[in-house]
Amino acid sequence: MTKFLLSVHVLAAIIAIGPVTVAASMFPAAVRRAQSAGPDAPSLVSARLLHRVCRVYAVVGLVVPVFGFATASSLGVLTDAWLITSIGLTAAAAGVLALLVLPGQEGLLVELDRAGTSVERGATARLAMFTGIFNVLWAVVTILMIIRPGSTTGV
Repeated sequence: MTKFLLSVHVLAAIIAIGPVTVAASMFPAAVRRAQSAGPDAPSLVSARLLHRVCRVYAVVGLVVPVFGFATASSLGVLTDAWLITSIGLTAAAAGVLALLVLPGQEGLLVELDRAGTSVERGATARLAMFTGIFNVLWAVVTILMIIRPGSTTGV
C-alpha cells in the first residue's frame, strides 16, 4: 500500500504542481506582451489561459499533500524533522500561491480588461517575484523529499 500511496503522491506532484509553476512563471511576460499589443491581442488570451491553468491545477494540487500525509503515515515518519519542515514549506508555498500569485494574476487581468488602462510595470515585477518564491519553496520541498534523512536510496 505504501508504494501505491507514494506513487500517487509523486505523480500528483508532477501532474499538478508542475503546470502551476510553469504557467505562473510565464504569466508576467504574457501580461507585458498583452499590454503592448492591445486589448484584442492573442497574448491577452494567453495570459487568461495561463491564469486558468494556475487556478485549476492549484485545486488539483490539493491531492499532493493528502497523499503525502497518507504516505508519511504508512512509513511512520509523521514526526520526522525533514517531513515537518516539508509540511511547513508546502503550507508556505500554498499560501504564496493562494494569497499572492493567484490574486495578483487576477488583478493584472482586471487592469488589462479596462479600456485604456495600462498595467504598472512594478505590479508584474512583484508578481514575478512572488512566483519565484513559490517555485523556490517547491524546489526545496522536492529536494527534501528526495534527500531525506533515513532514506533507503543510499544518499
